[in-house]
Amino acid sequence: SALCMGDDFKPEMTAGHSLGEFSALVAAGALNFEDGLKLVYARAMAMQKACEATPSTMAAILGLADEKVEEICAAIEGEVCVPANYNCPGQIVISGSVPGIEKACELMKAAGAKRALPLKVGGAFHSPLMDPAKIELEAAINATEIHTPKCPVYQNVDAKPHTDPVEIKKNLVAQLTASVRWTQTVKNMVADGATDFTECGPGAVLQGMIKKIEPSVDAHGIA
Repeated sequence: SALCMGDDFKPEMTAGHSLGEFSALVAAGALNFEDGLKLVYARAMAMQKACEATPSTMAAILGLADEKVEEICAAIEGEVCVPANYNCPGQIVISGSVPGIEKACELMKAAGAKRALPLKVGGAFHSPLMDPAKIELEAAINATEIHTPKCPVYQNVDAKPHTDPVEIKKNLVAQLTASVRWTQTVKNMVADGATDFTECGPGAVLQGMIKKIEPSVDAHGIA
């Protein structure tokens, strides 16, 4: 976020993956750096409590169509199992209770998934099991000033551009239990004119995802 706050950094639109949505808001001038850090901390503490309340996990599913992953998740009875991250074509992360994810991984492999990889995470992020964290996060967000961004911010919950601070706050809270619609976000940004993507931070994971979603665009990083 700090890299992207200078006057020379003038994006036409921003987006962030999961936690990165807070960085995207800082980059767009909607949230100052210090408040962004405070909200990230509040979010982490609230989610940690939710994780401790229910044993839960996530898994990456590679090589299955989105619709098939959704179908299998919906067929898991008596357990929580939902698509959490639509990362790029052929890569979805699912989230839920430990038994639910274990069963889903078996079914995904049987349905032809190339891999179903359990992830080493603290809990079922972006699933209904994070619902208890909403109260604390909502209080922290409502106590924080979010300005009208200098450019549209494409948010995870609906993959659409937002500039209204009230909507932005609402979507940040909803994101806790909603899917990260990254594939559709990138497609919508490209449809709205994006041709050059800059990933802010030390990694290159999003650059790889972006190129898989839209091979024609440029994607690079700054750290």
